Amino acid sequence: MIYIASDHAGFELKEHLKTLLEKMGLEFTDIGPHKYQEQDDYPDYIFPAAKKVAEKPDVHKGIVIGGSGQGEVIVANKVKGIRAGLYNGGPEEIVTFMRTHNNTNVLSLGAQFISPQQALMVVKSWLETSYPGEERHQRRIDKISRLERDG
Repeated sequence: MIYIASDHAGFELKEHLKTLLEKMGLEFTDIGPHKYQEQDDYPDYIFPAAKKVAEKPDVHKGIVIGGSGQGEVIVANKVKGIRAGLYNGGPEEIVTFMRTHNNTNVLSLGAQFISPQQALMVVKSWLETSYPGEERHQRRIDKISRLERDG
């Protein structure tokens, strides 16, 4: 299952990405907002989306979208079991590294810095890239998990 959420700045891109997910035949749930709300606050949608991903963090994925994506990635990473990465421009290979090196389960997008077409390509690449589980990367992820657990 893919959980998708945004704030007002990411709302239009979220709606656009839902079309891609449908075309790919992927199951997803829109956590909200379900209509444009200029004064909404991203934690109200991003945190519930991340919590849903965290129920099965090795199975579920999340896509969160805001103006820059910065606040959204911060909120998502507050949830135990979430490894969120940010894409708001630059080489699209960054998203494959998110998966192959960090096994991210949430992708944060900065809607004000990428085009809808670029977002489609990035999301498709992120979803299609699997985590190979190389020892050096898993060792690092395990260390992050211990830091998360032990604080």
